[in-house]
Amino acid sequence: MLQRNDTALLFIDVQGNLATRVARPEALFQRLEQLLRGSLILRLPVIWMEQNPKGLGGTLPRFVELLEGRSPLAKQSFSGWAEPEIRSAIEASGASQLLLCGIEAHVCVYQTARDLLAAGYAVHLVTDAVSSRDPANSQIAIERLVCEGARLTSVEMALFELVGRADDPCFRQLLRVIK
Repeated sequence: MLQRNDTALLFIDVQGNLATRVARPEALFQRLEQLLRGSLILRLPVIWMEQNPKGLGGTLPRFVELLEGRSPLAKQSFSGWAEPEIRSAIEASGASQLLLCGIEAHVCVYQTARDLLAAGYAVHLVTDAVSSRDPANSQIAIERLVCEGARLTSVEMALFELVGRADDPCFRQLLRVIK
């Protein structure tokens, strides 16, 4: 069960032209926006990563606006956990439960999740907020991560699990984000 005081969001590589070439990009962007807005309402730590931003370009502007006041952490390794600055940010969050979203599911999301699982973190893959250019690659990544111990969730499932109660002050704000 996701606990608000023990959960962080890892926002992985939603950048440049690659982001627009994944399967069903607009549906993905809608879910990512809901997840980001919900995470901010719940005051979760958000760790924002960019893969080789000089080569791939920066995060899409619609998400940069939501992440105002934060800075992306650049990486060259496909696994965010392999980068000292990102590893430090994850450790500094104090979270043992990590929600993962972004692209591509079978490369950077997969390798980051795999390494986090090996490091003892509880990885919750937000399956409707990850994608790849080829949907088959996303499916393979999801199946492999389940075999390796990841938990599957969706944007709505994760947000409702984190808020927990209808009388929580964040609940109504989350409803506006989800609907």
